[in-house]
Amino acid sequence: MHCSLCGGSEPAFFHRDERREYLRCAECRLVYVPPHHFLDLEAERAEYSLHENDPADAGYREFLGRLATPLSQRLRPGARGLDFGCGPGPALVAMLRESGFEVAQYDPFFFPDRTPLSRRYDFITATEVVEHLHRPGEELERLWAMLRPGGWLAVMTKLVIDAAAFEGWHYKNDPTHVSFFSRETWQWWGESHRTQPEFIGKDVILLQRER
Repeated sequence: MHCSLCGGSEPAFFHRDERREYLRCAECRLVYVPPHHFLDLEAERAEYSLHENDPADAGYREFLGRLATPLSQRLRPGARGLDFGCGPGPALVAMLRESGFEVAQYDPFFFPDRTPLSRRYDFITATEVVEHLHRPGEELERLWAMLRPGGWLAVMTKLVIDAAAFEGWHYKNDPTHVSFFSRETWQWWGESHRTQPEFIGKDVILLQRER
């Protein structure tokens, strides 16, 4: 059983509930679900279709603002970006365009045109995305390679605290959530990519590519 982020081969048992087991990598500290617990594509799509992310919803915009505001403060006017995993209602795309940025969108289920994945960007956002990734190591490497020098990867995801908190954590109960990051995990990832993650609040991580 190899870690889906770093490829480490010595995971430790972390938690088990009535539906799944969870392992923790000794190297990068990612908590992850073994592949035999993954949903098939149709079941996964059905779960995502239940998500409500209406661009006109003021509450949802406030939620996304926790990432959009600090990211926008770090970007030059007119910067070009990609919202990766934008979902059926790309609210963040709308918000960033309203702020004067040029933003493309991609989602494997709802906006599957892969053309945007062949370009380079000043910033890439992934809000409530990385916890869904079956192969986060591969996906994050691809996104990082798509950034121009000095570009920003902006991630929003809830963070693992410890085993006691994980036991009662609602975040793990979504069957599409299979990869759980902690501050330690992002510190490891940052060190391996020569960047220092910035933690904004409880669930926003900003990483800048070397200039």
